[in-house]
Amino acid sequence: MSAAAAPPAARPEVAAALAAAGSDVPPPPGAVAPGRRSRRYSDLRVDQQPAFVLHSYPWRETSLIVDVLTRDHGRMALVARGAKRPTSQFRGLLAPFAPIAVSWSGRAEIKSLVRAEWVGGLAPLRGDELLSAFYLNELLVRLLARGDPHEALFFSYARALRDLSLDTARQHRALRGFELDLLREIGVAPSFDAALDGADIDPSAWYRVDPEQGVLRVAEPAAGNAGYCVRGHTMQALARRDLDAIAEAADARALLRQLIGYHLRGRPLNTQRILADLRKL
Repeated sequence: MSAAAAPPAARPEVAAALAAAGSDVPPPPGAVAPGRRSRRYSDLRVDQQPAFVLHSYPWRETSLIVDVLTRDHGRMALVARGAKRPTSQFRGLLAPFAPIAVSWSGRAEIKSLVRAEWVGGLAPLRGDELLSAFYLNELLVRLLARGDPHEALFFSYARALRDLSLDTARQHRALRGFELDLLREIGVAPSFDAALDGADIDPSAWYRVDPEQGVLRVAEPAAGNAGYCVRGHTMQALARRDLDAIAEAADARALLRQLIGYHLRGRPLNTQRILADLRKL
């Protein structure tokens, strides 16, 4: 979206909130959180909520259902009435990955989008980095329940989008970091600190990460379970969220993908299928 086409800037405090999302440092404790529900509003109205569009699809002739990730309310479904009309106030604003501030109203699960304001601040994505960003969106849509607040995950997502526009090393860090943060935030990441028997992790040993039971020490990776097996030093890197070490470890990448696949219950991701098809060309 060009600068000439951009709508008027959002309120400064909303822009600051989304700028903070691109920082490695979370907002300071006790800071005023713009976009949170004001006490004078009921559940019918939320104003100026920092958000990103994850996905949208047509609804009736002129409208859209928009899936957004918000900072304080998690994943929300909003109906943007008349969004497909050429004169709509939402025209050009509801594209994936663009930082926006949204206002909505309603009691039903699908709320009515009242207003959207472009905030900006992230570099545009192209090629493989764009496909990686769609991968992040698909994970959120498939694994994150609606209306379940995850402020830390919102900031993790915003940092990942920022880093996907940088060099290859930081792109790999962004993907592994977000996968790990997502599994932790939805409560399905195993504890990487110790084995099931309570023993400390031996960096030179092999471990199998069972999605249901936890971490088990094994003599060596078994056939059919290799994707769930990692070295102890990889376990330690996952426990302390050492993204440099995690990004360089092939076993960490395989493990995170295996865990995500398990919790997707075998349903393939569209973005992974598209990437596999492109590699065959």
